[in-house]
Amino acid sequence: MEILVERGIQTPAVDGMLISDELLATFDLGDIATEALLFQTGYLKVIDKDWDEDSETLYYRLGYPNREVRKSLNLNLLRHLVQNRTLTTQPAVRLLKAADFTGLQKLLQALFAGIPSDWHRRDKIASYEGYYASVFYSYFTALGMDVRVEDSSSAGRLDMAVQTGSRIFLFEFKIVERARPGAAMAQLKARAYADKYRHLGSPVFLVGVEFSLETRNVTDLQGEPA
Repeated sequence: MEILVERGIQTPAVDGMLISDELLATFDLGDIATEALLFQTGYLKVIDKDWDEDSETLYYRLGYPNREVRKSLNLNLLRHLVQNRTLTTQPAVRLLKAADFTGLQKLLQALFAGIPSDWHRRDKIASYEGYYASVFYSYFTALGMDVRVEDSSSAGRLDMAVQTGSRIFLFEFKIVERARPGAAMAQLKARAYADKYRHLGSPVFLVGVEFSLETRNVTDLQGEPA
């Protein structure tokens, strides 16, 4: 897990990785592509392939072999990202089912607050928006939920959609130092991201999440029915 973080791999990018047949067959552990490493250790399998005529190269698209591997890998990644080997994700299930956004904010604030300060100093990825999104993605994926990132619609790309049971949660992330307060929720409403999901007949909730690079934590989490 540490090698993925060291290489700056954002956890949502693991599912659907693309690699050439040459790199996939590499066995040099001192200089092995991340995709090949995950494939050879059984975390990913080939789900599709494509021949590029211009480069005369065969490419493989990789994906998780099953839900259990997907959950397991993301839980281990999450524990490494937040430096908590005993972390459990179960409290979030109850909070989502109850649409308890106040409780969810407190839970996530405690999660980020527990990250040792030296982790931020030595790991540049903690300065990027992708780090915060990766923690969220791995957290909900480790719960076994259906998680989609950068879900496209005619209005743009939603940061993250999470479906649990009969409920759908649409997340937008913003850094407070780079956007005005309330910008995450405002964007969810302005772009009408919920319209894409209404035909499913499930309750849809909008969740705007704001982070601070200074405090390295969630500063606000707003949630409401779409």
